[in-house]
Amino acid sequence: MDTESTYSGYSYYSGRSRGSHRHGERSRDRHKSRSKDSRSEKSVTINTPPAEPLLGDSSVRGEPVQDDNWGETTTAVTGTSEHSLSQEDIVRITKDLEDSVGLNCRRYLTRTLAVILGILVLLTPLAFLVLPHLLWPDKLQPCGTACEGLYISVAFKLLILLLAVWGLFFRPPRASLPRVFAFRALLSVLVLLFVISYWLFYAVRILEVKDADYQGIVQYAVSLVDALLFIHYLAVVLLELRQLQPCFSVCVTRSTDGETRHYNLGQLSIQRAAQAIIEHYYSDFPVHNPALLSASKSRAAKHLAGLKVYNVDGEFPAASAEGPGPGNNAAAGLAHSQSRAMIAAAARRRDTGHNELYYEEAEHERRVRKRKARLVVAVEEAFTHIKRMQEEEQKKSPGDVMDPREAAQAIFPSMARALQKYLRTTKQQHCHSMESIQQHLAFCITNNMTPKAFLESYLTPGPTLQYSRDRWLARHWTLISEASVTSGLRDGSVFLLKCVDFSLVIAAKRIPFVQMSEEYIDPKSHKFVLRLQSETSV
Repeated sequence: MDTESTYSGYSYYSGRSRGSHRHGERSRDRHKSRSKDSRSEKSVTINTPPAEPLLGDSSVRGEPVQDDNWGETTTAVTGTSEHSLSQEDIVRITKDLEDSVGLNCRRYLTRTLAVILGILVLLTPLAFLVLPHLLWPDKLQPCGTACEGLYISVAFKLLILLLAVWGLFFRPPRASLPRVFAFRALLSVLVLLFVISYWLFYAVRILEVKDADYQGIVQYAVSLVDALLFIHYLAVVLLELRQLQPCFSVCVTRSTDGETRHYNLGQLSIQRAAQAIIEHYYSDFPVHNPALLSASKSRAAKHLAGLKVYNVDGEFPAASAEGPGPGNNAAAGLAHSQSRAMIAAAARRRDTGHNELYYEEAEHERRVRKRKARLVVAVEEAFTHIKRMQEEEQKKSPGDVMDPREAAQAIFPSMARALQKYLRTTKQQHCHSMESIQQHLAFCITNNMTPKAFLESYLTPGPTLQYSRDRWLARHWTLISEASVTSGLRDGSVFLLKCVDFSLVIAAKRIPFVQMSEEYIDPKSHKFVLRLQSETSV
């Protein structure tokens, strides 16, 4: 049982000539179904970047060639599945490119409008101070020390406002939301109306009459800067502080395997709650493994494929296309009897299916434990062949010194086969490439980590972010909600986050209001008596 493996196309065609014709036909059908499954699986993830090269391509990079079985473990990366595209794939790729171009244009347009509004806000107080000196400098009344103090106040307030706006509004975006953020749009409109109203008042009361009181003009500019600082404080409250207090408990369930997590969120809109859930998903949920989901489907297909119906009374004539006749009626009766026999046999097998499932899972656990033990022993033996050298030892024998990368490449062949078989048994071969394993091994050697620390990444499935970006990063998430995505979360809100392979089902529940009361207990009331009975030993 331990020597069983999933053969690739190359190993299949090399061994087919040694089998009989009937065995070759069955193997060919099995291989076609496997390639079809891998092709459909690749077409689902066609939007992601191509996977990293496996061990079979190491000779191109000049690295030592390892066991060829490593390349056979990842059957999804074959010539057929990697280069076969259907018409639906082409249409989906075109649509994704158009959507990405539209999202980029909208993101840059929003950033451009924000920069223009920020420049207008920062230059308006300076324009209020400069325009009187340019238009009617002879009529201005000198204000002396008072104006100089106000100059310093305006300068420092504008510097604080510039830093505050940069820290709050010009952070790198973490996601591209489908709708405009309502509070941010409201604040932008408020600032624009506020600046326009100040300009209108400045044009009517100062520019038209050419006011000579320059100290009053400077105080007018200072009042504008103070108002802008208060608006920024309002932005901090609405955008950052309002969502800190938890108000809802959301249950996030992955649709394929039922993996569930619970999170507490504050007062957020549906689209911002979806963004927070996606960020939590990449760091909390284990990586999505489609290979583990195909066990039940393959088990049902195996049960149906194992059923055969034999005709012991003789062969009925084939149905002709010229119309009804005795031959056609006999063939129809045979087909009907065969279908009834198949249904009855499937029902009988379904009654005993739990026993088969139990023994299959027990056998799978036994194989996993056995190959895990082999892997642990192989890794521990491989780590015994390397030793960290001290500085004085490096001066004595400089020719035998290796860097961490070379040391990892030297000891990797001794553990490659055991690791490959374990990853194949646990259906993790598509999550780890040869290059990523060697990089992790070099990292462990550099930081003087133990074999157990090296194996932890493969024995225990980690969160999604720990794997290669080419394998977990989804380019596009679709938010599906009956309510408007700009509306806030409510008790009982349900929405979906859908990507190419699965979807996340989110259900929100409001955290209940807790009413507490106080009860005072006098410390002197703690008095006790001893109750003696005839059976006690006291």
